Amino acid sequence: MQRLLVRATNWLGDAVMSIPALREIRRVHPGWHITVLAHPWVAGLYAGEPFCDEVALYHKRAQHRGLLGRERLARALRERKFQRAILLQNAFDAAWLAWRAGIPERIGFDRDGRGPFLTGRIPRPSPGEIPRHQRFYYLELLRRAGLIESMPADAESRLGGLSDRRSRGAAQWRRRGLPEGPWIGVSPGAAFGAAKQWLPERFAAAAAALADDLGANVAVFGSSSEMPLAQEVAKGVGERARALAGDTTLAEYLELASTCTLYLTNDSGSMHAAAALGIPTVAVFGATDADATGPASSTARVIREPVDCSPCLLRECIVDGHPCMTGVSADRVVNVARALLGEVRPANRTQP
Repeated sequence: MQRLLVRATNWLGDAVMSIPALREIRRVHPGWHITVLAHPWVAGLYAGEPFCDEVALYHKRAQHRGLLGRERLARALRERKFQRAILLQNAFDAAWLAWRAGIPERIGFDRDGRGPFLTGRIPRPSPGEIPRHQRFYYLELLRRAGLIESMPADAESRLGGLSDRRSRGAAQWRRRGLPEGPWIGVSPGAAFGAAKQWLPERFAAAAAALADDLGANVAVFGSSSEMPLAQEVAKGVGERARALAGDTTLAEYLELASTCTLYLTNDSGSMHAAAALGIPTVAVFGATDADATGPASSTARVIREPVDCSPCLLRECIVDGHPCMTGVSADRVVNVARALLGEVRPANRTQP
């Protein structure tokens, strides 16, 4: 049996965008034993997914910290006798670790000075060679390495096991003493700077209006550092809202999010996850490029204000008034969400 180690990307959004590549490895090579090596904060994404057999943890901030810690991890991987490693992460560390683990075949893009540690040094795609969205970057690595013949016809990012996730999510709501549904999920935060964040009072206004439509409650998600922001949005919605920022693991978040009827978000890891769960998702984009990192799902819609400075890819806005975000009204988000629900619900009713 071919034993394959896949070095996962570090952040949730990137990990979701790499799902089509992982799914394609499994489809083309169904007999391989696939292990995903991931940081703890993203490992919950892969649990139970059919495209991998197991998840190995890289505790870079704990027992695998520093050179001695990485050597400890390399020894543990060496004992597993992997024959091949595919490095979806771009970093030098990923190639060095696979080399120290004694994995004979090490495939990755030749970048970040790591070429000498790769046996399969794959040239990076030049602009215009492949579709712009990030998921094709990971698929192209496989194609250039000869692991797949062509890009798949279906390249959406989708998570599996939705029925089981929803059952566990419903049980979570009960354990928390909250209604099982319906719920609207909201993720008002975004990593790497405030330039990506829509206004919290507009999140609250849009969520409240849609909650009235659906007779729903509102769950405001985020990291522990985003608790003040989540509380602000929840307060703006009113009694039907709950701020859950910092109150879930990734696995728990995915279970709760899978029960949502609708999801409102910025460009964030949560946006990618909600869309991959098949939840009707409305995402407000400003500083970032939706063509490159937007949600890869037919049940997601992107809203952006066409201003000259967007996308700027900056962490903080340098233009007075943050026009790419202030130009998007709450009513606009509400109208797009209503239209999306009108499209998705009839389609869902026809499915067994």
